[in-house]
Amino acid sequence: MISAISWIPKGAAKSVPVTADPPSKEEIEEILSNVVLRKGEASEYENDDEDMDDDASKEEDEVAHALAAADALCSSSKDINTESESIAEALKELDMDNYDEEEDGIELFGSENKNLFYSSNDLDPYLKDNGDIDSEEEEDLAIKPEDTVIVCARNEDDVSSLEVWILEDSADGEKNMYTHHDIILPAFPLCTAWLDCPLKDGDKGNFIAVGSMDPAIEIWDLDVMDEVQPTTTLGGAVEKKKKGKKKSVKYKEGSHTDAVLGLAWNKEYRNILASASADKLVKIWDVSTGKCNITMEHHSDKACFLIYMIPNTNFVIMSLICSPKYLS
Repeated sequence: MISAISWIPKGAAKSVPVTADPPSKEEIEEILSNVVLRKGEASEYENDDEDMDDDASKEEDEVAHALAAADALCSSSKDINTESESIAEALKELDMDNYDEEEDGIELFGSENKNLFYSSNDLDPYLKDNGDIDSEEEEDLAIKPEDTVIVCARNEDDVSSLEVWILEDSADGEKNMYTHHDIILPAFPLCTAWLDCPLKDGDKGNFIAVGSMDPAIEIWDLDVMDEVQPTTTLGGAVEKKKKGKKKSVKYKEGSHTDAVLGLAWNKEYRNILASASADKLVKIWDVSTGKCNITMEHHSDKACFLIYMIPNTNFVIMSLICSPKYLS
């Protein structure tokens, strides 16, 4: 299911996106804590009888697996003698006892001119084209200035992601479309908005803001592949506590308290982002500081969709989810 699409201006993406470094131990712990925070403590509401039934079924599966393994072991034991004889003959032919005494190469089962190794990589014909392979891979990852870049927010089999698609013109004049790379998201995406605010070094960036079923707005760098953490997060929950049958949630200052349904970026004031939420609020954010500057409380129902943010102003054109005939 594709839930949102954003078009990226031509030439805005980096020609060759960089690959993110593997996350550190602290970053992994932070990611896990965020996942636990999102999921809450739903497991505590499960019925104890259902847990006992699950444990019993797991034990039965383990017993069945052990019996099957035992049967397979018994059936294969009849052929152990014949197999051991063939293995002994093969080891004798390899002459592994004299392995270190071989000189420039080891002949494979007495065949001529077929060495298992070479004294240097320069002599190995299979390694001489490595530079060409690397250049081909880099060329495949390159995004040309004339390429059209599309970001699709989608969900499939309970896995949410952003897919960066490239639409290019082939040599024969036909269109070619393929997935360049993707970004795994922690929650179901509902809306996206592209922005070029320089959140990192440089005059411009290539970022995508994502609104989801969570109250947080995540901003991802599209020029980085295999990234596991957003560049910045606007709002969101800080902690969740359970008191009896009730849950209390503490949010960041200025955060939405329900799903983010719409996003719009101000092209003139490039650090300004507007968001509409199911909590009936519209917020104006400064993405460079990560703070909410303005909160609009004019709506009596869910603010569904931000159509456009008027340049040089903080005014937005939007509609309501339950009353689409009203515009504000």
